[in-house]
Amino acid sequence: MKALMFGWEFPPHILGGLGTASYGLTRGMSVQKDMEISFVLPKPWGDEDQSFMKIIAANKVPVVWKEPNWDYLNQELAGRLTTDEYYHFRNCIQEDNHHIGTNGIGSIEFSGRYPNNLQEEIRNYDAVAGVVCRAMDFDIIHSHDWLTYPAGVHAKYVSGKPLVIHVHATDFDRSRGNVNPVVYSIEKAGMDHADHIITVSDKTRDTVIDRYNIDPRKVTTVHNAVEPLSPAIQAIEAQHNTKDKVVTFLGRITMQKGPEYFVEAAYKVLQKTDNVRFVMAGSGDMMEKMISLVASRNIGDRFHFTGFLKGNQVYEMLKSSDVYIMPSVSEPFGISPLEAMQVGVPTIVSKQSGCAEILNNAIKVDYWDIDAMANAIYSIITYPSMYDYLRVEGKREVDGIIWENAALKVRDIYNKVLGWK
Repeated sequence: MKALMFGWEFPPHILGGLGTASYGLTRGMSVQKDMEISFVLPKPWGDEDQSFMKIIAANKVPVVWKEPNWDYLNQELAGRLTTDEYYHFRNCIQEDNHHIGTNGIGSIEFSGRYPNNLQEEIRNYDAVAGVVCRAMDFDIIHSHDWLTYPAGVHAKYVSGKPLVIHVHATDFDRSRGNVNPVVYSIEKAGMDHADHIITVSDKTRDTVIDRYNIDPRKVTTVHNAVEPLSPAIQAIEAQHNTKDKVVTFLGRITMQKGPEYFVEAAYKVLQKTDNVRFVMAGSGDMMEKMISLVASRNIGDRFHFTGFLKGNQVYEMLKSSDVYIMPSVSEPFGISPLEAMQVGVPTIVSKQSGCAEILNNAIKVDYWDIDAMANAIYSIITYPSMYDYLRVEGKREVDGIIWENAALKVRDIYNKVLGWK
């Protein structure tokens, strides 16, 4: 079977869980001997692992440019646009023409990130998808997350091949319900046009069904997993240069991740003991607000902000921690708790996270219950028997949550969509 996948990020250049999940799933699927995967990215950096699938660079795909018939457009647009709007429209076309070359062949530039002109990059990615799918031989299309849904839909109608979309998150998760109507419309269109929808948790499945009015028969949950630890990661040493216990929050510092609840729980723990330090590892639009909150609680001497961590830095931080906590307000899945448990770190997750559906050896609390959160932190750092149990049993549990099993579920969806069994 040949799958054409559309993604937005891929290790080692990742900004969140999307790239990690895309890597894990494709690698897990590659174990199936008859599976061939071509993975399209807006702008690969050249150091991605292609040992198990082929990466296609959207920014290298030749796109044919043809000069518009300006007389026809002038006539058609007369009276529909103001003078300023018309010249803006014309300048946009001419700018694209400049990049490609008049009546020539060229490629479209992509940032490879999440730029301010994200909507424009999504539209350009959509255009490239039409070119890619005409040149490829494949059986099924798989689009990862909302940014790639338009590309997947375009490829479906150009090729006539079925489309599976993978919902790693919805805007209801990212915005705490303050949904961006443009993003919602892209998500909704992708779901409506898809032949089947994969969600990363039952929580996300319920959101898709209830908030986007999708037929439940069209939506299947495939929980995320973790990659086995490489020898290089196993060899990483903990950088624990203090006798104090270390409690870590690692993720984007945004309202979705609930960083303020972590700070408030830290404040409560520090009322009981002072032999603990708290680390907020990551970056995001709430960073300054969290620094101010820490200062207002007068716990700055016990609190550390590391900034964004990547690659081995993540595992250095995890291995240096005594407790890992993910207090997300709305988390479709959340791979980082599994990564923490994988290296033997006792873990606390919010009940509002998708990974809580499959974890039995992590402590689960409501994100807003800072008293329960603080009590859980205090108990783990105070009682060795509790720490040891969660460390050993958590690792044992997560070692069995592997991508090969998730990949088999995805393959079963492919087969059903294609009518192969």
